[in-house]
Amino acid sequence: MTNLTHYIPNIFNNILDDLATPGYIIKPLHGQPLDANFKVDIKESDKGFTIKAQIPGVKKEDIHISVDGSLVTIGAETKQVDQQTEDEKMVRSECYYDTVSRTFQLPVEVNQGSTKASYENGVLSLTLPKINGGNPHQIKVS
Repeated sequence: MTNLTHYIPNIFNNILDDLATPGYIIKPLHGQPLDANFKVDIKESDKGFTIKAQIPGVKKEDIHISVDGSLVTIGAETKQVDQQTEDEKMVRSECYYDTVSRTFQLPVEVNQGSTKASYENGVLSLTLPKINGGNPHQIKVS
């Protein structure tokens, strides 16, 4: 006969598990990939959508956003290279490169001419006004 153990989730166990995860406090650590499912909040109003995406450790120049009708794609890349000085000899180098992206289907098309994006403290903020119709469009992050 098999013994079954009933697991009851405990908030303290979850917190301790998170703290034990490498890179929990500072993300991403050197050589650690970006979170492939970075967290987002998407809100809808009568005028449009606002998206907040948590993408810490990325330069705003390395964030790429595209809008194609009602499809919104957010992509990011990170490049981490070890530095050395003239009086050092390279014994080991671990260069790191990673890309992630997520695509969202909104219920209506977006007005590409009025879209806005900003990135501050690891949080990307998008303002996407509603419209009918449109062509694929790239958004510059400010």
